[in-house]
Amino acid sequence: IEIYSLHVDCKVTSRFAHTIITSKIVNRANESREATFEVELPKTAFITNFSMSIDGKVYPGIIKEKASAQKEYDAAVSHGQSAGLVKITGRKLEQFHVSVSIAASSKVTFELTYEELLKRQLGKFELLIKVRPKQLVKHFQIDVHIFEPQGIRFLETDSTFMTNELTEALTKVQNETKAHILFKPTVDQQKINPELDETLLNGDFVVRYDVKRDATAGDIQIVNGYFVHYFAPHDIPVFPKNVIFVIDRSGSMAGRKIEQTRDALLKVLQDLRREDHFSFITFNSKVAEWKSSLLQATAENVASAAGFVQTLSASGGTDINRALLTAVSVLDKSERLPERSVSMIILLTDGQPTSGESNVEVIQENIQKAVNGKYALFCLGFGFDVSYKFLEKMALSNGGIARRIYENADAALQLQGFYQEVATPILMKIEMQYPANAVEGLTKNNFKLFFEGSEIIVSGKISNELDLLPVEIKAQSHASDLTLKEEANVKEKEQVFQNQSYIFGNFIERLWAYLTIQQLLEKSISAQEEDQKTLEAQALELSLRFSFVTPLTSMVVTKPTGQEQAELANKPTEAG
Repeated sequence: IEIYSLHVDCKVTSRFAHTIITSKIVNRANESREATFEVELPKTAFITNFSMSIDGKVYPGIIKEKASAQKEYDAAVSHGQSAGLVKITGRKLEQFHVSVSIAASSKVTFELTYEELLKRQLGKFELLIKVRPKQLVKHFQIDVHIFEPQGIRFLETDSTFMTNELTEALTKVQNETKAHILFKPTVDQQKINPELDETLLNGDFVVRYDVKRDATAGDIQIVNGYFVHYFAPHDIPVFPKNVIFVIDRSGSMAGRKIEQTRDALLKVLQDLRREDHFSFITFNSKVAEWKSSLLQATAENVASAAGFVQTLSASGGTDINRALLTAVSVLDKSERLPERSVSMIILLTDGQPTSGESNVEVIQENIQKAVNGKYALFCLGFGFDVSYKFLEKMALSNGGIARRIYENADAALQLQGFYQEVATPILMKIEMQYPANAVEGLTKNNFKLFFEGSEIIVSGKISNELDLLPVEIKAQSHASDLTLKEEANVKEKEQVFQNQSYIFGNFIERLWAYLTIQQLLEKSISAQEEDQKTLEAQALELSLRFSFVTPLTSMVVTKPTGQEQAELANKPTEAG
């Protein structure tokens, strides 16, 4: 079985990435063989299309509502459940895997398309392409086209498998608003050494970039009646923060996990700003406060905290409920905190609540009542014994986010990286306002916090008659209350994309759908049951209309007669 051609074709238009992977395979044997298509794609992406063509006949993947696809599938397959075609393979990736039997000297072409909105983190966008053909490929190429009307501020490529020979196969061409990256190694360049037919191509191919930002009220782009508004202010003073680290030191944290936690906390302590206030609460079946109130991050207090962190050891049960309630009460009681400051609780745990209150619904309710919208709660789940669903619901109900920390060598770096994302709040209570009578289907437009290096994105549909789209942003910064105004000339904005040949026409509409689905799904996590059904119904309708494989839809992949008739591609989620 020979892969004679493998193309990754990726077009990024104003942060929205559309990727097509095409693999062409021939069976050189004189009997039929299995041809396999196995690719990894970012978890944040939605698959939108898949097909295989065998000797000219096309077998398309069809996207349906998950429940009805499952029912059909169960009816077709009497011998129990197959594992499905997509599974999570790591911190950032999931894998799509399909095999089909093809006759001697037959050819098959696999084609998979997925889309995602690139998310700005720590000042850059990252496009991740996983490369793992497992054999030498005669025609191999990665093609990335980027068009950013705001202008490209910097662009870099990075890869885990580059050698000097391979760098010669990489070309980068860029001007003010466009970039084209081409990676096209010959068979000789792909080889680990000239004698062996083994490939070097195994790992990540990453493109990182950021855009220029001049307009204070962000940047608006419009195509076919849909707009997207990007807002990422910079050069704004940072809010002092009051942060309580709530650290699980139950028995299961013993060994490597508690060591990595100590390493990460020592680095985090170094990153605190002098005007920040902080404290630690550690818990197993008992809850221990390092200090009874928050301390300012002076050199002396940070050194004393570092001493404390080095003594952390692990044993006993897990009382998440009391640990978090203690954290809230420390913040409630604290005096002398800077007047305009941001308060947050960062919970790190690796298990289920086993001591004290262990009913997760009761814990969620207790915490939400205690926090009462005053503080942001971030939940980090270490490893796979946590109930991620519980942590995610708790974080989203209290203005924060949840993240899984994968138990591998870089766990301390993952923890630090997460802290850096939330370390610099520069705006609070951000409201993005648009004329109510002229805009519909607006995505989320008010945000509790804005962290430096990230980006706020709002999208919606504008009514036909509109010539000017006025926007107003209200927010609180450390120094003052801000009001920023801007108006976008609809015709001029539409013009920007008109002559860009390689852009797919309705990309802002698809971006709007992608963002809306993500937000509806996120909202449904912390919603009451009846609201949950409404939110999911809306998300399902959009997933089907725009053909996205989301947690509510499935793609049914059919195969030639005589082979296992249908298989399902579902979207795995972190909560499983």
